[in-house]
Amino acid sequence: MVPQEELPILEALIGIRNRLTALKKDTTRFIRAQDVMSIYSSVVKQAVTRLNTIRDEQAAKEASVSGTAVASSSKGAHSGLPEPNRVDTILGDVFGLLSLFFLTIGKSRETPAIYCQIASMRGILSHMNETGAYTEQFLVPFRERLSQLKQILKQDSEDGKHPEPIVRLMMRKLEGVERQLDHLMASLSVLSVELVTIHQRLVHLRKQLAIMAGQEKLNKQEFKAAVEELRKIDSKRVDGKFLGPGGSSVPEGQALLSGLLDTNFDVVQDIKAREAADDINPSLKPIWERLTEMKGQLEQLMLTHRWTLRETDLYNYSLSLREIDSMRVDGKFVDAEGNKAEGQYALLFLLRRCYGLIYRLMSESEPISEELMPVANKLSTIKKCLNEVLKYGGPYSPRDLYPYHLALHQIDQLRKDGKFYADDGSIPEGQAILVAQLSEAHELLEMLKESMSDEENESDDMDVVDVKDADPIAVAAA
Repeated sequence: MVPQEELPILEALIGIRNRLTALKKDTTRFIRAQDVMSIYSSVVKQAVTRLNTIRDEQAAKEASVSGTAVASSSKGAHSGLPEPNRVDTILGDVFGLLSLFFLTIGKSRETPAIYCQIASMRGILSHMNETGAYTEQFLVPFRERLSQLKQILKQDSEDGKHPEPIVRLMMRKLEGVERQLDHLMASLSVLSVELVTIHQRLVHLRKQLAIMAGQEKLNKQEFKAAVEELRKIDSKRVDGKFLGPGGSSVPEGQALLSGLLDTNFDVVQDIKAREAADDINPSLKPIWERLTEMKGQLEQLMLTHRWTLRETDLYNYSLSLREIDSMRVDGKFVDAEGNKAEGQYALLFLLRRCYGLIYRLMSESEPISEELMPVANKLSTIKKCLNEVLKYGGPYSPRDLYPYHLALHQIDQLRKDGKFYADDGSIPEGQAILVAQLSEAHELLEMLKESMSDEENESDDMDVVDVKDADPIAVAAA
């Protein structure tokens, strides 16, 4: 919701964005510095003067109402700023365009030109953080560039070349990127010397697999060699840990390597799903294309728009996924005649991937209540086990998969009317995250069932016991 007093600013910024867009599309003449500076003056007037004044007044009112102590606490948590709304989003678009114009007219060493560079670095570092595919050698150039940009901001501030609020805005964004970089550097600082070689090899494989994923025609020999090397690295772990020389110590940096290894296996599954798409029944092609497009859009959100994403933005994606999910009959996609169609693996992987991406986007903005942490931890363990099993392929028997069916059924039974309740009957925070995790776990289980033969599926009833009364530990042990 945009506050009433900010609506005129929103309208003005939309007009400015339209002017910038029109100027960008006009290829009949060179972009003139005076045109850009005229628009820049309008941005300063709207974004700096009016918006800052309104928000400062609002902050002062809230401080006077809530009291000095509460106001101080709020300022410490939120830097005195309101939650971002559409005004901030449009303002970001305007600054993104404007900074590119400053580069075009040769003002690359001025404060406004820094915005797009900061945004690009922020996106790249976010991607590195998600994939874990980085080394110190990759991060050093970012540190050097940030130092140069900070020097530009300091010089403009000393010379009074640009309004101080604009300089402060850019400095805050630059410091945000610095914190990202510090976080990545800190994660490498805990990596023991014994694991550096393995880490570098995993980073190389991640880049190699990313290239393969983007190729129109996959080199199956190279792909097979990369998968074999991943499995060889994974086999070096003992109880999920990489051991030091002699096998007597557990070096630091396990989480970084395990996360990177899991990411590599995710890319492998993605490539396999893409290759399997060639075998999809023609009647299911529209579903595959829709899921592929949705997956690409969600991945784009993960890489570039996480910092402005709101939960309501995910509503349409969730609605579409539920619609596609409801097309399945007994867990399978069927053709026009109602028969199980070819290409189930590719579709199920894409569906699970989309659910997983939505969960990750939700989990970054919505915390899980303490009452639901035991359920969340159990789901996390089940998903981890299913992913580990999925890496090495089938086939599996109903008895192999039954403990996972049982565990998920018991979690499903905890819900009433689709919700997890606390002991006092309240509905704790974190429902959407748990539901997304539960859906992803079910999708992983469906993918594993794909490896079962028809005979094994038909014999499922012969081996199944009552899941309501069964002991999962006893079943797993059996």
